Amino acid sequence: MSNSADSPQDGSSPARERRFRPVRVLTVAVFALAGLIFFTSFNTAKGTNIRTDTSLLKLSDLIQERSRKNGELDQSNGSLRHEVESFAERDDGSSKAQDEKLAGLEKSAGTQKLKGEAITVTLNDAPPDATAKLPGYPEPQPDYLVIHQQDLQAVVNALWQGGAKGIKVMDQRLISTSAVRCVGNTLILQGRVYSPPYKITAIGDPDKLNKALSASTAIQNYMVYVNVYGLGWKVTQDGTVTLPGYSGTVDLHYAQPVE
Repeated sequence: MSNSADSPQDGSSPARERRFRPVRVLTVAVFALAGLIFFTSFNTAKGTNIRTDTSLLKLSDLIQERSRKNGELDQSNGSLRHEVESFAERDDGSSKAQDEKLAGLEKSAGTQKLKGEAITVTLNDAPPDATAKLPGYPEPQPDYLVIHQQDLQAVVNALWQGGAKGIKVMDQRLISTSAVRCVGNTLILQGRVYSPPYKITAIGDPDKLNKALSASTAIQNYMVYVNVYGLGWKVTQDGTVTLPGYSGTVDLHYAQPVE
């Protein structure tokens, strides 16, 4: 039989020539990439568990660490301020009347310790499984069960209106530029972060302070949530206490237009 027209003419093997297969190349590339990932993970972990490595801080951990650092800086700033004031008092050439006036201004500014009779108001979130305790009220939404910024502001404002001579929120003294702000149910005060329960201590006439709290419309609204959903509310008579002086910066920070 003669060779067909499509038979090899050069005496080469009748086996078909191997064709270029892109799938094979892609498979090799995938395995190479997987090997590179495994090697990188091993080199990064150094024998530790990457998923639970404590060096990878959560955002909440970072916030708490920054809050702690700010507290340390406040204490350091307060110590340096007292040191500077002690040097200034040695021989500043001022008269006794001027010194007394300066001491009065410092007291009003809240930078000096304050001693007197005080009360403390404690606010706290409701239990997470709280339900309506009184008929006619809807079942609580998550928003009903947490302390909000306006709740803290209502207490602080009522205490000022009741003649408070000084107020401390948590462990910080308030001054005229202090801002009580909340993000969610977390209090941010002068660069530091706090979680409930929140304690607000005020020095003044206890009777007047209590009357001011009872007369506040905002607090009366808050008390509805206390009675219905179990938000925390407690007022205690502290007797004589000493509030710390404000130790943070007194410089004002404000926005400026770009030139």
